[in-house]
Amino acid sequence: MNSKPRCPWPCDDALMLRYHDEEWGTPVHDDTKHYEFLVLDGAQAGLSWRTILHKRENYRAAFSGFDPRKVARFDASKVERLLQDPGIVRNRLKVAGAIISAKAFLLVQKEFGSFDAYIWSFTGGRTIMNRWESVQQVQAKTPESEAMSKDLAKRGFKFVGPTICYAYMQAAGMVNDHLVSCFRWREVQKKP
Repeated sequence: MNSKPRCPWPCDDALMLRYHDEEWGTPVHDDTKHYEFLVLDGAQAGLSWRTILHKRENYRAAFSGFDPRKVARFDASKVERLLQDPGIVRNRLKVAGAIISAKAFLLVQKEFGSFDAYIWSFTGGRTIMNRWESVQQVQAKTPESEAMSKDLAKRGFKFVGPTICYAYMQAAGMVNDHLVSCFRWREVQKKP
């Protein structure tokens, strides 16, 4: 698995390598997956992606398979149970933010027909193909992530600052930030 040329950030962590090789940067057009990445990237604020990725299955169980309809109905007692769950980041603001964002997510779906149609409008419906040669070139935010952040916040979403939005864009394949030397850079270009 390590013999392929790839981005250096997964290091030798098996889960990070699998995520890099199979998911990161692949265009997402599934609303449940969009909500999942919003929750996980919001949970990452101030933490490492490795920490969140290793808690992903716990998040999936705790947040009803990332079904925004179910999460939008979480009440105060559910929040208290989540705050006792060692398998997730037990931060009250982040847990509450995921629930508030689920409600906003449903409103976006109603307005645009799907969250996918809405979110991809920030890149004109296409993946932005970057040509980075080193990780030092990769940006933390862009004009697109700043516009996305501003609009999501206006719609009531939580934990959607420009840097979090850019991490989301990377995960959802709205930008291809694999290094050009990485075997995934070309593969991601071929995805619909």
